[in-house]
Amino acid sequence: MHVTQLWRYPIKSVGGERLETAALTELGVEGDRRWGLVDESTGYVLTARREPKLLMATCVLREHEPITTTDTGDTLRTSADWTEWLGRTVRLQKAGDTGGTYENPLDIENETDWMSWQGPAAAWHDSGRSRISLVSTGSLGDWDPRRFRANVVVEGDGEDDLIGSSIRIGDEVRVTVTQGIDRCVMVTRPQPGLERDLGVLRTITKRPGATFCIGGILEQGGVVMVGDRVDRDT
Repeated sequence: MHVTQLWRYPIKSVGGERLETAALTELGVEGDRRWGLVDESTGYVLTARREPKLLMATCVLREHEPITTTDTGDTLRTSADWTEWLGRTVRLQKAGDTGGTYENPLDIENETDWMSWQGPAAAWHDSGRSRISLVSTGSLGDWDPRRFRANVVVEGDGEDDLIGSSIRIGDEVRVTVTQGIDRCVMVTRPQPGLERDLGVLRTITKRPGATFCIGGILEQGGVVMVGDRVDRDT
């Protein structure tokens, strides 16, 4: 396998930026999911599960600051900017010592029966067992990788066979692959150039384990780049 794409998503649930190289730390891709939008009415970290409009914006890091552009060309930098655009009071917050609280509808067809859980500290990931995510072009097929928010896209297939093992990415990075990643209603949401598609999640739920993409934690950080080999560690 070789790396074909690298992605960073500075603000949770907001579109991200494609990279040629990425620094990886114990928290994953440097700058990935380091900010979130806290809904002041609930105290929960807002995601596209609850607010689909988030997917209609794209965020990049410039001098360690998240700068977001909406699908209509507006620039969002502050909590006030986000509040005005979303029409709800939110706080742009950097991840810290306390993990965020997230929501997900158990009934994906009708988006009802919402449940909540506490995520890990230091970055706004859903799970502390998945600080970096990977998917293959074989698994993606015709699906756009933006639907799944994976950090690493590799050519080939068979990434599920790596669960429970250690892999190398390039010369420096080592990752323990801990799990297949559970998917939620977010993968069905519309994005710029992508329509709503409930069939994506219906297909995933028929897969073994009903997961899509693999996730892991960093054993050893370093720099990775497009073209790097991905191998099972021996």
